[in-house]
Amino acid sequence: MPPWLSPATLFAILFALAVLAPGLASAQAPPPRIITIRDAETEHLIRRFSHPLFRTAGVDPALVRVTLIQNRAINAFVSTGNRLFIHTGLIQQATSAQELIGVLAHETGHIAGGHLARLPEEMRAAMIRSIAAMLLGGAAAVASGQGGAAAAGMLGGQAAAMGEFYAFTRSQEQAADQAAVGYLERLGWPARGTERLLERLLEQELLAVGRQDPYFRTHPLSRDRLDFIREHLSRSRNADAALPAGFEEGFAMVRAKLDGFIDAPAMTWRRWPETDTSAPARYARAIAQFRSGRIAEAVAMVDALLRESPASPWLHELKGQILFEGHRPAEALAPYAQAARLAPDEGLIRLNHARVLIELGAPAQLRLAVAELEAALRTERESAFLWRQIATARGRLGEMPLADLALAEEALLLGDARTARTLARRAEAALPPGPMRLRAQDLANAAAPENLPARSRN
Repeated sequence: MPPWLSPATLFAILFALAVLAPGLASAQAPPPRIITIRDAETEHLIRRFSHPLFRTAGVDPALVRVTLIQNRAINAFVSTGNRLFIHTGLIQQATSAQELIGVLAHETGHIAGGHLARLPEEMRAAMIRSIAAMLLGGAAAVASGQGGAAAAGMLGGQAAAMGEFYAFTRSQEQAADQAAVGYLERLGWPARGTERLLERLLEQELLAVGRQDPYFRTHPLSRDRLDFIREHLSRSRNADAALPAGFEEGFAMVRAKLDGFIDAPAMTWRRWPETDTSAPARYARAIAQFRSGRIAEAVAMVDALLRESPASPWLHELKGQILFEGHRPAEALAPYAQAARLAPDEGLIRLNHARVLIELGAPAQLRLAVAELEAALRTERESAFLWRQIATARGRLGEMPLADLALAEEALLLGDARTARTLARRAEAALPPGPMRLRAQDLANAAAPENLPARSRN
């Protein structure tokens, strides 16, 4: 199932196809374009919030893959394989870290409850009931010659099937809410943010469907759910507790950063005016200056923030990015190096530090770039771009067999088995016995036609 389709949305589409297929041939629209974004600071914040929830729920954080989708709408959802998708709009429109944590706790409830595993069976049963209703309606139309009555019967049968399916999803939402407040209570975190978010979303009941946030449509809301949260808060010892130190401040900076990078600069300046002298506001405005091509002004604003928070790897990283993309790589090297020292486990930062070193190109810098990229592999091994950077650095050092090996890794990740096989075999022939040669053999075997899925072979 495509990750952007909720089960409820997919079910509705299947109904539409069953009923309206004859008229769809000329009205097909391209599938929605999904844009995912990567940012070390945002991903670090989500880990700080979600990993305690996962562990409390008995879920290994290493088994949950989080993807950030660039979309202004409020939404978050889980898919098969313990994949958690978060819209940037959820962060940008949340009023506090508590609201974001409430959603993460709810989605953790879905993962721990195994709700996704039961959905295919429930969807199949609902579809069978719907198709049976359509077939019976069609038989009635043939027998009676009254197509209008038959159509009403088909729609009634479909509505009943949809009602049963939505009852199933509503029960899942209630179960996830119950699990979520339990996780929060055990952690000593408040559920007040969940109450505020549900209140805001319930205000959308009167809006047309097209204007409602996807979270409203993919997570069936009810007054009962809000009443349950309020009842929990009335007896919770942590109803008005504070989150751990730094949570709200970190959230405010990430929200401002997303505003600065995603929204048009003019919109950023309206939302974060000069009269707002807070650190998040200045952060957003610095990014808006950078995106407007005012490199000197942006660097000056980041430097002012760094004087207040010199240990922030994210500010050093932003300064390095501004200078590097402003065609000043020599000046970008020091801030990127400092960011990598302050956040050695952030593969994205070490990758970007390596990019600057490759751009500068001295042999010692190229060797340091390779070391940085190999360190980044601990968290970014599935990044084709990272393997391309390794190949570039190795190639400039004259280490062509190792460059071929890295390019084979890239090709396999991109689904180009033929190229991966050719490069891996060439690397294997040139490399001396050892781990690298064994890896080349493994890649060649992985890219062999008999070891590929049928779809890749075709």
